[in-house]
Amino acid sequence: MKLHEIRDNEGANRKKKRVARGPGSGKGKTAGRGIKGQTSRSGVALNGYEGGQMPLYRRLPKRGFTAPNAKKFAIVNLSQLQAFIDSGKLDAKADVTEDALVASGVVRRKLDGVRLLAKGELKAALNLTVTGASKAAVEAVEKAGGKVTVTAPAVEAAE
Repeated sequence: MKLHEIRDNEGANRKKKRVARGPGSGKGKTAGRGIKGQTSRSGVALNGYEGGQMPLYRRLPKRGFTAPNAKKFAIVNLSQLQAFIDSGKLDAKADVTEDALVASGVVRRKLDGVRLLAKGELKAALNLTVTGASKAAVEAVEKAGGKVTVTAPAVEAAE
């Protein structure tokens, strides 16, 4: 194969639809926009509008509630900690704090704190300080000979 033999796949490149180019084109005069009205004008984008039919977002039932002040935690699993210890990115002998987890790259950012979950297996004895931890995760760390200290999440002062 040579450069001059390269072609697009069949149907990959379609010709632009040229509207308002005479009656023979099938899209002449009003260019497929109908006669008068809001959508015949330029600069109109009616998102979710279905021509007077009840729109989908109103046909579907509404359920639930999203708390505007819910805390968002960075999640760390035991298997992630073990993988970072095995690769030498995390020091098992030193105290492992949230800042140490960010510095080593286990989590990208702390958000409202770091929460430890029990997915995977931990072999190293770690001294962890995190904002939250599941009971199973605490048990797994203690079984490996480590200790988990859970601190209260930081509360921002109301203005």
